[in-house]
Amino acid sequence: MQINGANVLVTGANRGLGRQFAQSLVERGAAKVYATARRPELIDVPGVIPVRLDVTDSASIAAAAEAAPDVNILVNNAGISTGANLITGDLAAVRSEMDTHFYGTLGVIRAFAPGLAGGAILNVLSAISWLAVDGAGAYHAAKAAEWALTNSARVELAAQKTLVTGLHLGAADTDMMAWYDGEKTAPAVIVAAALDGLEAGHTEVLADTWSKQVKAWLAEDPSVIYREATAALTALSS
Repeated sequence: MQINGANVLVTGANRGLGRQFAQSLVERGAAKVYATARRPELIDVPGVIPVRLDVTDSASIAAAAEAAPDVNILVNNAGISTGANLITGDLAAVRSEMDTHFYGTLGVIRAFAPGLAGGAILNVLSAISWLAVDGAGAYHAAKAAEWALTNSARVELAAQKTLVTGLHLGAADTDMMAWYDGEKTAPAVIVAAALDGLEAGHTEVLADTWSKQVKAWLAEDPSVIYREATAALTALSS
């Protein structure tokens, strides 16, 4: 997979990782970078093509697909974090997380998949895809669903030779994680790892130490996973 000369669409490109993706793709020589957001007027990356896109709105998805008919690489980055738990949290917030991360990502993939034969999809996931954290139950469930979606899309699109890559990361130094006082990785570092992995044809990219650690825990019994995770999170926040 070659980024130089490719036409790429990035969702949620007005800030955070999405903005960094758009900037890094321009720097790597992408022929076109469609940078999307619900409010495209907020996109400030030179050299991109702003496109309006709300991933929770099917009409908006269809309009974006019509506005960007030549996409070779799709970066599904748009996301939210409501801080809702599943049992005690606001059910509307839980649904909003699932509508954005799962149904939104699925809707965008369905719209662009026919044109991605021989191309690629990069889904921005999270170490929280694999680990439940109090205060992020909705995010965990939605990202776990998006991880499953990533794997299923890979199987379904294999016949048309579309690379489907999942990017997992811990805490990135973005507005979404401004509240977090622990160690955070610079967006440029995460995006570089993601794009390097995409160009190398990797189906999974673990962008930082935390994502690698959580992935390693998956082979353990849940009692071990959450004991180790609690200890690690306590150490990070102390």
